[in-house]
This record gives sequence, structure tokens and C-alpha cells, in this order.
Amino acid sequence: MGISSSSTEPTKSVGSMRINLFFAILMIGMTAYFLWWGLDYTMHQQTTLFIVATAFGVFMAFNIGGNDVANSFGTSVGAGTLTIPQALGVAAIFEVSGAVLAGGEVTDTIRSGIVNLDGLSVTPNQFIYVMLSALIAAAFWLLFATKKGLPVSTTHSIIGGVVGSSIVLGITLGGTEMALSTVNWGKIGTIAISWVLSPLLGGVLSYLLYGQIKKNIIEYNDKTEAHIAVLKDNKKMLKQTHKAYLDGLTESEQLAYTSAMLRDQEIYKDDDCLVEDLETDYYKALYKVENERSNLDTLKALKQWVPIIAAAGGAVMASLVIFKGLKNVNNGMTTLQGFLIMGMIAALVWLATYIYTKSIRGKHKEDLTKATFIMFSWMQVFTASAFAFSHGSNDIANAVGPFAAIMDVIRTNSISTEAAVPPAVMLTFGVALIVGLWFIGKEVIQTVGTNLAKMHPASGFSAELAAAAVVMGASTMGLPVSSTHTLVGAVLGIGIVNRDTNWALMKPIGLAWIITLPAAASMSAISYIVLINIF
Repeated sequence: MGISSSSTEPTKSVGSMRINLFFAILMIGMTAYFLWWGLDYTMHQQTTLFIVATAFGVFMAFNIGGNDVANSFGTSVGAGTLTIPQALGVAAIFEVSGAVLAGGEVTDTIRSGIVNLDGLSVTPNQFIYVMLSALIAAAFWLLFATKKGLPVSTTHSIIGGVVGSSIVLGITLGGTEMALSTVNWGKIGTIAISWVLSPLLGGVLSYLLYGQIKKNIIEYNDKTEAHIAVLKDNKKMLKQTHKAYLDGLTESEQLAYTSAMLRDQEIYKDDDCLVEDLETDYYKALYKVENERSNLDTLKALKQWVPIIAAAGGAVMASLVIFKGLKNVNNGMTTLQGFLIMGMIAALVWLATYIYTKSIRGKHKEDLTKATFIMFSWMQVFTASAFAFSHGSNDIANAVGPFAAIMDVIRTNSISTEAAVPPAVMLTFGVALIVGLWFIGKEVIQTVGTNLAKMHPASGFSAELAAAAVVMGASTMGLPVSSTHTLVGAVLGIGIVNRDTNWALMKPIGLAWIITLPAAASMSAISYIVLINIF
């Protein structure tokens, strides 16, 4: 035993070390390549400032991976659908693809119109310090929250960063009143609304969706499995009763009864056998038990409900990719064409799921829990992939926006409302996302996937689908919601249905949401003061 245990530990640590080393080299190599490319792209202007901005831009993307991406995959990992390496693989493909293919060729230099610097005589370098301070503050706040296992909004972090450094800039140029007037306080108000609206909508929808899944599928399966268990016990008891009855007969009675049993045995093999055709009480009772078992539609819930739910999920996730994930790509697709594609995907998903339910055979017809979770596991992989693509194409802008603005100013020595985003930026920051997920994402995955509420594939799928539907619907209606807050709310909704919500953990998460913006703003203000005194 001593030899075995001592030889196991080094193997595990070496394997982990090799993977960690691979990701570290990948990130260092990608960042080095980007610096080599970027220095040429910016025509070797303000080299030191560009290197510092690149370091913090990559660091920001790293922390987005550790918090935001980890939050997105927390339910899949917590439900047991994906392991962390598998989640990493899915994230690597779909997050980076979303960032590179659909991340957009340009980005707003001021995130979400949160500040207006037009009334100030801002020099290009001052603008760079504002954006760089925002990156530094948001990155360190995300790192702190991630290490504590707290899922927070990266959008709110970067907005807080921009506000903090802009106020300090405004004070130096025009006084406190001028500085405060540059902030779009209405936008700050919508962020405050999102603290309540996002988790509330996510929680309500996941409560309703999972409530129906639990009632119509899981509870039906539980009752059916219990019914099957009773029938099996009845069959076993019937055999025991028959043996005792046979032992109590005389030799001549046993001979006569055995002859009748043999005749019933042959009759029982016929498909058109009726209970009236049988002589012995044993075969009559066995006929009733097995007839009841054969008439029990074990797959009724799966055939009736899962294809419909899967089709709805396919439509929602397709809409997330088409209207949100691909919104930055000018592909000429009309809304009608988008809805037609959604309809086709929904129909294909329904058909594939229905055919699968019809093909279930053998032990899975009785082990309904396993059959159900297998189906929801596949559905959850689909939702996680669509979420990752949409996230990569949109939320990477939280790191890319300020950094692209810095690059553009260094390159042109002027400030514009939009900045070009070269593919090299998206690829480098996309790689940083994945590396961040690997190195520091486990705490947030643990929080969202396990600690807030217990997850299995059906509940994990419900949470992801509900969050996606809320994000998509809110985007359409212009409601201020955060995908991070919405998914956490959806997990809470699952916990309410199962009555296992960890409300105590929600207190520090809620507090982190509230202080994200002021914390990032304060750190950004300090960073701005430091930067203007260094450069």
C-alpha cells in the first residue's frame, strides 16, 4: 500500500505540471508574437506604453476567462456533463471562434457610451491613460473576485474603470462639476437596475422551466421506476409463494400440477396467449404481472416532453448565435431569414431527439434516470457551446474595446469614436481567455456549478437555457441585464425548485455585484494618477 500511494502522487503532479506549463508557454508565446506584430502595427511609436497596455490587456482577458467564462461553464461542470478539461476544450473552440470570426472589425472606444469626453480638451495620451487605467482596475478586481469564487460582471467592471479614470481626468481639466457631468448617470442607473432585474428574470424563467421538467419528466420517471420495482418484487414474491405452495403438495398432486405447469409454459410462449387459456394460478398471476409491465409506457415522458424542450432550446440558442453572436458580422441576413434558420434548427433538433427516444432499448427503458440525463447532457453541451460562441463574440470586447482604443491612438496619434480590431488582437485575447479559465476558473465553476445549488444535466440545461432566453429577450427589448447575474439567478431558481439554495453564499455574491462598479472606479482613479506621474 505504501509503494502504491507514494508512486501515485508524483504522477498526478507531473501531469498537472505539464498541462500548466503548456498553457503558460502558449500564453507567453502568443503574447510575444503579438508584441512583435503590434510594434510593427503601431509603427514603433510609444513602445513602452504599448508594451504595458498589451500586458494589462492580456491580463484582463485572462481574468475574463477565469470569471466570466468559468461562470458560463459552471453549470455544465457542476452537472457532471463536462469535466473541466472538456469544458476547456469546448471553450477553446467556441470562445476563440466567436472572438475571431464574429468579434467585429471595429469596437467602441468608450464602452457603452458611459462617459462623454467631448467637452474636455483631452490629449491622445490622456485618453490612453483613461483606457489603460480602466483595464488595470477591471483586471485586478476580476482577479480578486475570481480568487474568492465570486462571479461578477466584467462589463460592469470595465464601465466602473472608465468612469473612475474619466472623473479624475475631468477634475484635472475642468473641476469636479465638469468631471461629474461627463458621466452618463442614467447608464449607471440601468446598471443598478440590472442587479435586481437580471437575477430575477433568470430565476423566474429557470424556476418555471425546470419546475415543468421536474414535474412532467423527472417525477414521472421516478414514479415509473418505483412501479417497475414493485412489479419486480411482485414477480419475485410470486416465485417464492409458488415454491412454498408446490412443496406443500403430495407427490401425486405435484405430478398433476407439474404437468399443468408444462402445458401452461408452452401456451405462455405464444404471442396471442390469453389469461383464460392458462390452467395454473402461478401462470395466471405471472401473466397479469408481466402484462401490466408491458403496458407500462416507461418512455412516455421522454417521448412527449424532451423533443419539445430540446426544440425550444435549439431555437433559443440558435437565436443567441444568429442575432447576438453574429451581430458584428455584416452578413446581410434579414430578421426573417434568421427566424427561418431558427425554425429549421428547432425542427432538426426535435426530429433527432424524438428518433433517439424511440430507439431506447434494453436496460435504459427501466433505468429512466440514466436515459434522461444522457439526453439532457447532449442538450447541455449544445447550449454551452452556443453560449461560448456568443460570449466570445461579445464579451471579449470588455478587454478588446479599451485596448483597441489604446492601439488606435498610439498608431494615429488621434482620438476616434471607433477603433479597428485586427484579428491578431482577437486571437491573442481569445487564447488568454482559455488560459485564464484553466488557471483560475475552478473557484467560480465550483460556486456556480455546485455551491449555490446542486446540479444535474436536466437542471443545468434548464439554467443555461433560461439564462440564454433572458439575455436574448432582454437584448431585443433593450432591458439592462447582465449575462453573469442572469445565470446566477437561473441557478438560484433551480435551487428554489429543489429546495437546496445556498442563500448564505448569495450574500457575498450580491455584495460583490454592488461594489463592482465603485471598486473598479476607485482602483481606476488611483491607476490614472500613477500613470500620469510615471509617463
